[in-house]
Amino acid sequence: MKIIGFLKDWTLIIAMLGGILGYFAYTGIPILDGTHEFVREAVDFIQPALIFSMLFLTFCKVDPRELRLRKWHLWLLLIQCGLFAGIGCVLIAMPKSNLRIVLEGAMICLICPTATAGAVITRKLGGNVSDITTYTVLINLATALLIPALVPFVHPHPGMTAWSSAALILGKVFPLLLLPLVAAMAIRRILPHVSERLARYQDLSFYLWAVALALATAVTTRSIVHSDVDVSTQMWLVAVSLVCCLLQFGLGRRIGAHYNDKITAGQSFGQKNTVLAIWVGYTFFTPITAIVGGFYSIWHNVFNSWQLYEHKKAAGGETPAVKPDKEHIAAH
Repeated sequence: MKIIGFLKDWTLIIAMLGGILGYFAYTGIPILDGTHEFVREAVDFIQPALIFSMLFLTFCKVDPRELRLRKWHLWLLLIQCGLFAGIGCVLIAMPKSNLRIVLEGAMICLICPTATAGAVITRKLGGNVSDITTYTVLINLATALLIPALVPFVHPHPGMTAWSSAALILGKVFPLLLLPLVAAMAIRRILPHVSERLARYQDLSFYLWAVALALATAVTTRSIVHSDVDVSTQMWLVAVSLVCCLLQFGLGRRIGAHYNDKITAGQSFGQKNTVLAIWVGYTFFTPITAIVGGFYSIWHNVFNSWQLYEHKKAAGGETPAVKPDKEHIAAH
């Protein structure tokens, strides 16, 4: 039991190390060289399937009657979508910019939806679970529309027109982000007993996330190993992920404070579905931009650990060093 507890406490580190070491172990075995193409195709299928499954299980817990639109939801959507579109327009206007890869990394950090398990940290910090759930649904809708609308013009696909590329991206993103919600709502309406049973299996979402993170880290490692992008640009991507993390938590908390919902707005804006961010970077942008999702995962978990520590201290509890427990780390 102690071993299982340890694995749950340190899933973030174990999953990321597992992805890195697993990649080098796999590529270091000569007899497996002939399987590389098959494995790449399998990962291309498994990654979105895992993301879909996590979203579906999470949305099975959503009761539409508890969803409420708040004014800060609209402000955060405007800022999040506006920054993404603004940077995109800059890149469209300056296609040869030396900062292209770095700015693409910023776009990924900014448009990435709220973590599906963001409600866990919000609840622990005393925020409003229903409000962050509402924002999670809204930003998934916005992301599903904005990525196909803008990315084909920002990062054109060789040999394809912008419109055909947009249709291709729409076919990958729209079902991935919206069908889990539609399916969950349909099952809730048609088969409520099945929906209730699925809602109890949130632990499964945690384990799916661990596998998805390991795969995403392996994909990121492959991008770094095979990239011809210089190290300084890669370090800029790491820095951009940190700046975007602090910026979004800061803006979210500041805007939320005006509506007496600082914690919820901060988590809605700053806590990201980083597995999805890695997939978006690797699939639709320059593969090396997947770095931003991996490091954002580290930064927002560090920030959440600090918040939990400060919250417990303010509540008069003990103040031991905070470890990322199972619920905390499941917040992606």
